[in-house]
Amino acid sequence: MNNVRNLSFIGICMAFVVIALGAWTRLVDAGLGCPDWPGCYGFVFWPNDEAEIALAESRFPMFPYDINKAIPEQVHRIFAASLGVIAIILVALSSNTQSKSIQRWSIFLLVLICCQGLFGYLTVSLKLLPIIVTIHLFGGFATLTLLYFIYLKSRNFQILNQINISHLKTIASVAMAVLIFQIFLGVWTSTNYASLACADFPTCQGSYLPEMDFKNGFNLNQEVGPNYLYGLLDNPARVAIHYSHRVSALIVTFIFLILMSRLWFSDAAPLASTLGILLITQITLGIINVIYVLPLYVAIAHNLVAACLLLATFTVNYLAWKK
Repeated sequence: MNNVRNLSFIGICMAFVVIALGAWTRLVDAGLGCPDWPGCYGFVFWPNDEAEIALAESRFPMFPYDINKAIPEQVHRIFAASLGVIAIILVALSSNTQSKSIQRWSIFLLVLICCQGLFGYLTVSLKLLPIIVTIHLFGGFATLTLLYFIYLKSRNFQILNQINISHLKTIASVAMAVLIFQIFLGVWTSTNYASLACADFPTCQGSYLPEMDFKNGFNLNQEVGPNYLYGLLDNPARVAIHYSHRVSALIVTFIFLILMSRLWFSDAAPLASTLGILLITQITLGIINVIYVLPLYVAIAHNLVAACLLLATFTVNYLAWKK
């Protein structure tokens, strides 16, 4: 069991790295930095010298080679593949334990990561189709959460076993649901290049109720044209996506304030502080992204803090629903 615990912890750390690399790839518009999969212009890594670059561009004349985009894309793939190796080893290690539950969840993790690989391929082959990219990015958060769940189940935390917050099942579940929806909106904002659709705060394009096109903004069957790099939606559709993300953030904040107030007077009071710190940090990063036009490292941090907030909320639910 110690091996499962240690490896799942390594997997959690690696999943954070993969999420950060995925954010980096999107933010530098490198989603098609390698137009093939799993290689890069037909190479295992990426073309380096002049001869390799010339060969790469002859293979994919529609995609001029840019090393500054090829490197983020292929590095992200390599680290994501390492998660698959970790999952395979976890399945092998869990088979030697007496916990059927950990065995089942380890197998499910491996299946999930294999699906992630499939959606990674589809992301490239379907030229950044938004719904595919969204599912792929959402799967990254799911992978992290599942690794964390396996870690919790493989380690006997005495302090957690003593906590009883079963009376918070409802509000904890609601908080988890609204957070997952908010993460979806954040991912949808990113995949549709709507992060800068509102360049001012707290207003959006100088208005609290700007022109918005929700029908096209949330059309899950967009056409991609030659590809979806930089997006194809008009401005009102992008504003609708961005504005929805902001409004949803207000709802998330309200629900979390209720949850934190209930936690504060329970056995899990420290979790209230943790949620509060993460929530304030996330809101601050979101505002900075708008005001300072999406600084790379701030935007990456926005993704990582969202992942931390997801794990903290999952912990509350784990404690509330544990038998």
